[in-house]
Amino acid sequence: MFNFISSYRFLKPLKSFSPRNIMIFLAIIGPGIITANVDNDAGGITTYSLAAANYGYSILWMMIPTTIALVVIQEMCARMGAVTGKGLSDLIRESFGVKVTFYVMIALLLTNMGNSISEFAGIAASLEIFGVSKYISVPVCAILVWLLIVKGSYKVVEKVFLVACLVYIAYPIAAFMAGPDWPVVLKATVTPTFKTDSAYLMTLIGIVGTTIAPWMQFYQQAAVVEKGITVDQYNFSRIDVIFGCIMAIVVAFFMMVACASTIHLHGLKVETAADAALALKPLVGQHASALFAFGLFNASLFAACILPLSTAYYICEGMGWESGVDKDFEQAPQFFWLFTIIIIISAGLILIPNAPLMAIMFLSQVVNGAVLPFVLMFMIKLINDKNLMGSYVNGPLFNIIAWITVVIMIVLTIIMTIDMAVPGITKRLLSF
Repeated sequence: MFNFISSYRFLKPLKSFSPRNIMIFLAIIGPGIITANVDNDAGGITTYSLAAANYGYSILWMMIPTTIALVVIQEMCARMGAVTGKGLSDLIRESFGVKVTFYVMIALLLTNMGNSISEFAGIAASLEIFGVSKYISVPVCAILVWLLIVKGSYKVVEKVFLVACLVYIAYPIAAFMAGPDWPVVLKATVTPTFKTDSAYLMTLIGIVGTTIAPWMQFYQQAAVVEKGITVDQYNFSRIDVIFGCIMAIVVAFFMMVACASTIHLHGLKVETAADAALALKPLVGQHASALFAFGLFNASLFAACILPLSTAYYICEGMGWESGVDKDFEQAPQFFWLFTIIIIISAGLILIPNAPLMAIMFLSQVVNGAVLPFVLMFMIKLINDKNLMGSYVNGPLFNIIAWITVVIMIVLTIIMTIDMAVPGITKRLLSF
């Protein structure tokens, strides 16, 4: 049975700090850290900021179960990539057929388009705080993103992404500058708080949807495959995955603490992450506000590369087309044209006056949460296939956590939908 918590294979790389093991780890590191941290993108920062601004510390408890689910799900993807040498879309097509794959790809394409649009909205909003018009920032950043992916090699692109991960330190610094009451924060983090209104349920789904987004599973597995990580190297890759997931959740946690201890405490209303950055200025000072805004820009630009890239990966894998950053337009035309078209559409929509950017950003995270259970069901089926995974099938603990995540997301989505159709019905039913 495969269980990373009790498995000696998980601990073995940590017990030997030989030069060889260190070199292998440094060569392997990347897909886990990058995938998890990109999830703290414009939509994610908006979701976390609004959640903390509206509900304060009482929403922090969500980060513990979300961390467990994130580690389990991303580990499963990376393991499938290392064992099979194939991306998740490839495996879905081979196991469930082209028709099922086609519908999955359409749903994910529509979801990811909303996510990609939100990244350029984040770029525009964050740089407008520093006085840069979106009519300058968005086209320039779109061109830079396109050049990096189309002209760069996988190694170069990965190094740029790893450097971008370091900039997330801005959020812990901003949180400490906000001066929260840490004992209260700690208590709220370990004490679950439940509400029954649809807005709260939508917030919960949005948090899970932005933390464990469906695109992550496809990109994580594709990155492991393109990097050439095999079963022999997987002990090191697993550490990369776990460290990346914990790092991403810690950053999100500090984001929420910063907003809860300032914006929520003063009863201010914000609608975007950029509003949150501006709201911090009179409360905790210009430097904290600038750090929050700069973090938003970095996260948005970072994710503006990854989201279209992940979309191109899973659609090309699902359709059996060539894909990969190390290829060129001639070798993988569909891959690079998909990436290019998504960049053009996403950036172009941001330049339209009065576009409903906030609605797009938040709803894209809620849709992520609603689509996630279906992707997880495919994953659970695949990773428990002994013909496919051999001795690397899931152990009982991983299956329990994965299925609990599926069931909870389906139940929350159904409750939220019913409550939106008949406002207040959930609260009335639970009062009996």
